[in-house]
Amino acid sequence: MPSSAGIISLTSLFITMTAAKTLTGNFPIGIRLTGPLAERPVLETARWAILQGFGCVDIPANQLANLDTWPSASLPVGTIDLFGSEWTGMLSADAITRRTTVVAAKKFIRDAAAAGARIIFVVMLAEDVKLSRRETFGYMVETYGQLRDVLAETGLHLAIEGWPGCNAHCCNPESYRAFLKEMNSSHFGINYDPSHLIRMGIDPLRFIKEFAPQVVHMHGKDTLIDDDRLYEIGHEQDGVFAANFPWGGFSWRYTIPGKGRAPWSELLAELVAVKYRGYVSIELEDVDYNGTLAGEQRGFVEARKFLQSI
Repeated sequence: MPSSAGIISLTSLFITMTAAKTLTGNFPIGIRLTGPLAERPVLETARWAILQGFGCVDIPANQLANLDTWPSASLPVGTIDLFGSEWTGMLSADAITRRTTVVAAKKFIRDAAAAGARIIFVVMLAEDVKLSRRETFGYMVETYGQLRDVLAETGLHLAIEGWPGCNAHCCNPESYRAFLKEMNSSHFGINYDPSHLIRMGIDPLRFIKEFAPQVVHMHGKDTLIDDDRLYEIGHEQDGVFAANFPWGGFSWRYTIPGKGRAPWSELLAELVAVKYRGYVSIELEDVDYNGTLAGEQRGFVEARKFLQSI
């Protein structure tokens, strides 16, 4: 009886030829591993993803040792996270912490490159959310500026996602624009996720029109805005008598693509215009699907079907 790896390699010769792609732009559709699916054995998850037509997998930092296993199972790695919880050390007010974290980041980038990574994923989180953004911006420029040489040396790109939590930077046009100008390197790019812009009230189409040339990776995730709740409370405050949405706030919640407000065809068309050659990886944060392995798998498949249709 053939091994799991053998079954994958035999079936993937056919599956890769018919891997799911977006209708606009023909971009391969991938998945970002979180929740129960991230806890399954690599070959088991790879088999399921390939059979469902997914073209890449985004993995957490703790899977660095398995990074080369995915492509050997015919599933390329889209991104790998830059050491996860240590992100905040890059924006620490403590100089020793910043120096230590930069050393760790350089080592991680070299190790990831040696294992076959192409794109490193990061979120610019502040360690102390009470510090002024001007101060933490300076720390960010200082530390990430020290990664220019190792990124150029390895040929890797940094994909910065704009999750607007923990007083993060690079989650709005002002901050992205200023940081990318300071870095002045093609190895620093954007992980474009329209869901975060929508929850902040920032036009995702206007954003992509400005920043499309800097996009090195894209997340397939959407945001639903509840107009009645928005009228009652607004964007900035929680309700007194009602709870926040799971995976969201009082007036908004994250969803799979197509259930929210992102104008997907128009967004993808902007990437076509700049000859984007990357993936659209589904990041599943949707109360209708998260929580169980079966639910996650169903959510990924539903999201894939939508992206294939637009």
